[in-house]
Amino acid sequence: MDKIKTRPWDSAEHLKTEDDIADYFEACLLEGGDDPAFIAHALGVIARARGMSQVARDAGISREGLYKALSAEGNPSFGTILKVIKALGLQLHGSKAPA
Repeated sequence: MDKIKTRPWDSAEHLKTEDDIADYFEACLLEGGDDPAFIAHALGVIARARGMSQVARDAGISREGLYKALSAEGNPSFGTILKVIKALGLQLHGSKAPA
């Protein structure tokens, strides 16, 4: 039997349009709940799809600092998260939580 070659899934490869990115971010906000690491990871995926260097410049953060902040070991400040969201052209929304 022939071996099937696979590779790890990378969500960033599938974020092609602004709508894709906005929908992905919205889904991650809903799915991530109160897990800040999940949201930071989602922003990292979007930043990679957009180009990490450009996002870092737009956010006023070094490229290395952005990678570190959005890594699994990172613990970015809320201010950094807001800068990245703005640099990505996204908005953070609030709504009433379901009961």
